[in-house]
Amino acid sequence: MQHRKLGPYTVSAIGLGAMPLSMNQKKEYPEPAEAIATIHAALDAGVTLIDTADIYAPSWDAVGHNERLVGEAVRSWGGDTSQLLVTTKGGITRGDGETWGRDGSLGHLRSAVEASLRALQVETIDLYQYHRPDRTMVYADIMENLAELKRSGKVREVGISNASVEEIEIAREVLGDGGLVSVQNEFSPRHPGSYDELRYCEEHGIAFLPWSPLGGTGGGAQAVGERFAVFAEIGERHGVSPQQVVLAWELALSEALIAIPGSRRATSITDSAAAADLTLDADEVDRCSQAVNLPVG
Repeated sequence: MQHRKLGPYTVSAIGLGAMPLSMNQKKEYPEPAEAIATIHAALDAGVTLIDTADIYAPSWDAVGHNERLVGEAVRSWGGDTSQLLVTTKGGITRGDGETWGRDGSLGHLRSAVEASLRALQVETIDLYQYHRPDRTMVYADIMENLAELKRSGKVREVGISNASVEEIEIAREVLGDGGLVSVQNEFSPRHPGSYDELRYCEEHGIAFLPWSPLGGTGGGAQAVGERFAVFAEIGERHGVSPQQVVLAWELALSEALIAIPGSRRATSITDSAAAADLTLDADEVDRCSQAVNLPVG
């Protein structure tokens, strides 16, 4: 497993997006023991980054469900977790009757952090990412609230998610030199729209964590080799899945990129983790980029 920098941390180039264990478009969820086995399979494969969020849950009244699964899996795994980085997110609200909203206020974020600490059963969150912008607030004010969480000692490092280049710049200005360590945006063959944000992160030493890097839980990940034949063709040449090729291609785009594919099954994350050891040549990388209309070379 190759490793990459994420702020002060060094983590596996392939992480685990834990969301599908508690929330996915098909609304199919594994039993707790199976979900924990999937997380254990990721750890067994050398994964040292797990991504979760407070709202990842089958229903509004089970908020924290995914964090609790992750926390239990980490505690029950028999290996060394000293190098494991668990990151969670907050800033989206989910309430009675599936009412959704955004809240970047200090009061809400403090409460959300405390709830995440309890769910994960940790004293400090290694990396806390602001989930989605609250358009009722000035973005710089939200970033100052995140800075306050870090000063409180409840959060070690800060990241943001679903952010534009302009918002990344605001975060860097408010949080100071090295204060923003990660940006988590959607990026995949079917959604290459965050390429500018990826390049900005690369230029400024910020880790870029693409969510749904294979195309999402609604079938996009499973059918990526059908929609984009080049990934299946290259996979056949290497004797690997199209999904492995997608992840290897994304890793080849930038040293700043750390992929966090989601998985509901142990076999899926084991396959994804192997992409960190798959090397594509320059022509293969260019062919993949051309297929999704990204710059080559």
